[in-house]
Amino acid sequence: MKNNAFKIFISFFITLMFIFLAATVKVMSMPGDIKLSEGKKNLNSLESSNLKSNFIYKLNMPNEEEEQEYSNQNTLDVNVKLFGVFPVKTVTLNFMPEIKVIPGGQPIGVKLYTEGVLVVGFADVDTVSGKKQSPAVISGVEMGDSIIEINGMKINNNSHVSEIINKNRSGILNVKLNRKGDIKSVSIKPIEAKTKDEYKIGLWIRDFTAGVGTLTFYDPVSGKFGALGHPINDVDTGSLLSVKNGKIYNARILSIEQGVKGKPGELRGIFSEEDEAGFLKKNTSSGIYGETTNLNGLTSREYNHKPIPIARQNEVKEGAAKILTSIDDGNVKAYDIYIEKLTQQSKPNSKGMIIRITDKELLEKTGGIVQGMSGSPIIQDGKIIGAVTHVFVNRPDMGYGIYIEWMLQEIGMNI
Repeated sequence: MKNNAFKIFISFFITLMFIFLAATVKVMSMPGDIKLSEGKKNLNSLESSNLKSNFIYKLNMPNEEEEQEYSNQNTLDVNVKLFGVFPVKTVTLNFMPEIKVIPGGQPIGVKLYTEGVLVVGFADVDTVSGKKQSPAVISGVEMGDSIIEINGMKINNNSHVSEIINKNRSGILNVKLNRKGDIKSVSIKPIEAKTKDEYKIGLWIRDFTAGVGTLTFYDPVSGKFGALGHPINDVDTGSLLSVKNGKIYNARILSIEQGVKGKPGELRGIFSEEDEAGFLKKNTSSGIYGETTNLNGLTSREYNHKPIPIARQNEVKEGAAKILTSIDDGNVKAYDIYIEKLTQQSKPNSKGMIIRITDKELLEKTGGIVQGMSGSPIIQDGKIIGAVTHVFVNRPDMGYGIYIEWMLQEIGMNI
C-alpha cells in the first residue's frame, strides 16, 4: 500500500510540475510590449482581448488611485502573476492613438505592370539546322528571374526585349537580372531562328498581370488604400511580382463558382479600364497598396463610407466576428464568421488568424471562402481587425486572415 501511495504521489508531483512548467512557458512567451488603441484610463480592452486574466496567469492591474498616477503617461508596466500568485514577468502597455479607416469589401479589378519582364518559361529555338537549346538556359537564366536591363538599357515591356535582341543580332547581350531581390548579370548570345532575320534567346516572358480581388480599407485623409492581404504572385512561377506601375478599377461580380473540398471556388468578375479607381504602387507579402482616385459603386449599408477604429493585434480575440464582402452585383454585406485561433506575431505574416465561415447565406452561395474574396475586411466589436487572405483547400469554410496592423504599416501609418 505504501508503495502504491508513493507511486501515486510521484505521478501527481510530476504531473503538477509539468503543468507548472507548461504554464510558465506560456506566460514567458507573452509579448513584452502590448499596444492598445484605447484611452490611457480605459484598460477594459485587456479583459476582452486575447490577453485577459485567466486560470494560468493574472494581470496585476492598477487600482483607481494608481490610475491617476499614470493618466498622463503613454506607457504602463503591469506585473504578470503565474496562477495569480507568483510574479514571473512584467509587460509594458503602450497606449497608442486611435486610428480610423474606411472598411472596404467591394470588388476591385487590378492591373499590375512589372519592373522589367518576368521569365515564365523556356523554349528551344527552331533554326535552319534544327532545334537548339535555349541560349538563356545555357547562360544560367532561371524561371522567376526578372530581366531589368539589357546592354545598359532598362526594359519597358516584352516587345522592347525583342527589339533589342534583333537590333543586336548575334552579338553578346549583357543582361541584368533580379533574382528574388539579388541582382545578377549574365551574358547571352542570341541565335538566328528559322524565320529569316529573326534572333531569339529562347525565353517566354510576361510584363503584366490582371485579376479581381477585394478592397480592405482606405484612409479618407491620405487617400491611400490596402487590398488582398497577400501578394500578387505570378501564376506560373509563384514569384512575387515587382511593381513598375499599375491601377485598380471598380469591378462587378458576375458569377460564383462554389468551393468544395479539394477545389477552391471563385468569384468571377469584370472591370473596365474606363472605370479607374486608383493607382497601384506596392505589391508586398501583406497585400497591394496605392492611392485611390475614384472609388465608387458598392459599399456596405452598415458602414456607408464611415471611418471606424482599427484594433491592434493584442486587442483581437477568438470568437465571433464578421467579414464585409460582395458576392454578387449588389451591396457589400456583413457575414458571420468565427475566429478559431490567433497566432502572436512579431513581423508581418498573412496567416495571423484562422477563421471559419458560419453565415448560412454565405455558405449556401459560395461554400465558404473563395478566390476573389481575399482582402475582405474582418470586423470585430465595431473595429476592423484584419482581412481574409487564404482558404483551406480541404475545408472551404475555413481559411486564414492577416492582422490589420501589418497592412497599415505598408501605407506608412505608425501603429
